[in-house]
Amino acid sequence: MKAAVVGAGSWGTALANLLARGGHRVRIWALEQEVVDSINEVHENLLFLPGIKLSRALTAYGEVAETVSGAELVLSASPSHAVREVSERIALALGNASPLIVSVSKGLESETLKTMTEVLGEALPGRNIVALSGPSFADEVSRQHPTTVVAASKDQQAAEAAQRAMATGFFRVYTSMDPLGVQLGGALKNVIAIASGLLDGLGLGNNTNAALITRGLAEIARLGRALGCDAMTFAGLAGMGDLVLTAYGRQSRNRSLGRELAAGRTLNEILSERRSVAEGVRTTQAAVALGARCGVELPIAQEVERILFQGKQPRQALHDLMERGLKPENWQ
Repeated sequence: MKAAVVGAGSWGTALANLLARGGHRVRIWALEQEVVDSINEVHENLLFLPGIKLSRALTAYGEVAETVSGAELVLSASPSHAVREVSERIALALGNASPLIVSVSKGLESETLKTMTEVLGEALPGRNIVALSGPSFADEVSRQHPTTVVAASKDQQAAEAAQRAMATGFFRVYTSMDPLGVQLGGALKNVIAIASGLLDGLGLGNNTNAALITRGLAEIARLGRALGCDAMTFAGLAGMGDLVLTAYGRQSRNRSLGRELAAGRTLNEILSERRSVAEGVRTTQAAVALGARCGVELPIAQEVERILFQGKQPRQALHDLMERGLKPENWQ
């Protein structure tokens, strides 16, 4: 299969390499010329995925149109805030062609609160679009550590097509017909991961983190159910699986951001030093706005937003969460 990956961050590069090593002919688009050059000349993404040798069957390009020309499979791997603009460029390049589109970006569009497949669907109408998500650090996928993810679409055949195209002996792909739930889990777990980093930075232990993850998952599921998602999605790979990975994993950019905030650094200071995107920052605002739109209370996300954007002290936020009115445990 001829495949194109649009976005050469760590995750896009890892998946492009997976496809290339699986026998597909793969092109990848990079915004940065230095990334294009390093992939083509030394077969490594020195900026975003250093230390991983890439397949020689993977070729990088600096133009979206050249990358997606003739592709049967297109992976959209841009940061969530850039997906709409980049997808419009994909649409111009594709013309009437209808490749399978797979979204691997995790986040919500800040202005519209839409998922990435909804954004892609508006820019690329009439195409089959699949959301791919699950507990999967790019570095570990690149090192062929056994990994499981889920491909979700309202079109079962499209989900199965993505499953067949991407599955390998170390990368197992399940299918789902709940793309909204899969994407909400993949986006909102980043908010809880920031909170987990904050707790770690405050020197708190396993009791507190276990409470955070459990109640954080309850928030995600509560919002998902209000939007018509399958509740069982949040017990699976795109829900609990991705949440545990991102909240506890040392490679988690969102968790490390929370740790730095707890140490007293400002959000602007942290972001100014990073080339990779911590999606949870934008997603926090979008999640709180989406909860307000749906009439769903998201107390953890609300406190994370106050820490990120209103200067609230993490210990005060934790105190306010613990002092909320007492109630029975339920997921309603």
